[in-house]
Amino acid sequence: MATSEQLKSLIKAHIDCEDENFKTVVLQIVAYEAKLGHTVLAREIKTLLDKFSFNNKILQLTNQNPMLELRKSDIRFNELIVSEEVHKRIYRILEEFFNSKKLHDYGLKNRRKILLEGAPGTGKTMTAFVIAHELHLPLFVVQMDRLVTKFLGETSAKLREVFDSINSLTAVYLFDEFDAIGSNRGMDNEVGEIRRVLNSFLQFLEQDRSNSIIIAATNNKRVLDQALFRRFDDVLHYSLPSANDAEKLLTMKLVFFAKDFVPSKALIERAIKLSHAEIVNICDDAIKRLILEEHEITEEELVALVDERLYIYSAQEAY
Repeated sequence: MATSEQLKSLIKAHIDCEDENFKTVVLQIVAYEAKLGHTVLAREIKTLLDKFSFNNKILQLTNQNPMLELRKSDIRFNELIVSEEVHKRIYRILEEFFNSKKLHDYGLKNRRKILLEGAPGTGKTMTAFVIAHELHLPLFVVQMDRLVTKFLGETSAKLREVFDSINSLTAVYLFDEFDAIGSNRGMDNEVGEIRRVLNSFLQFLEQDRSNSIIIAATNNKRVLDQALFRRFDDVLHYSLPSANDAEKLLTMKLVFFAKDFVPSKALIERAIKLSHAEIVNICDDAIKRLILEEHEITEEELVALVDERLYIYSAQEAY
């Protein structure tokens, strides 16, 4: 059963006509019931909540903390195309969360602090959406442009506010482009303020005892301070798609528009030079042409779209 605090928050949100706060509390109750092993009840409540319509992908900035942006997370685990190793590691995070009480009974903690690193467009941000959806938790994205300021001490103070929210509201919190505050303190071009911010983050992360999932994502692991890695419970490495990943992406995106389409080996070999997100964009371009020009999707067209992007990147490197 929901806790007394959750029930009070639910009633208050309803009285104040705060729909988004109401939904957030309901998601907390879903996660709470799931952790207790009441999976049927959790699923039924989540199904009822899903009947609410969300007008925008980005819902709103929270009233309590303008550094956090609430996002709708509706991406399922089986929709995430990543390496088998990353899939296993994500599943382990989900399994440990749902069995956290059992682990705590033996003096163990579930994985909550996760670092994601790899090339852009390989599924890091999408992973945060998947984890939030599967755990029935709200997803908050930390607004780095609002967090990091030029004024001495202000960023650390704002960071404390973020961790206060992490402690008070159980959710998934994503620090995207994390290298903005996680850069190596020994780098020559780092100023003293950023070093202080990183020290503050390390301290807050180590002291955190909440039930929230904290995810930091970066495209450049090499610039991160080495002290960060031992503060995280797990580090997931993302890479460009394998041939199997590329085939799955092409098939999944095009199945409803080209049912008989089977990507050739030549197309796949070209596609694996791009990121997951870029392959999805290529499929979207082909689908748009199908809709607007009533031109069926062909192998030749997809190869041309892949080559177009490869040419753009090679031209940029030459420049």
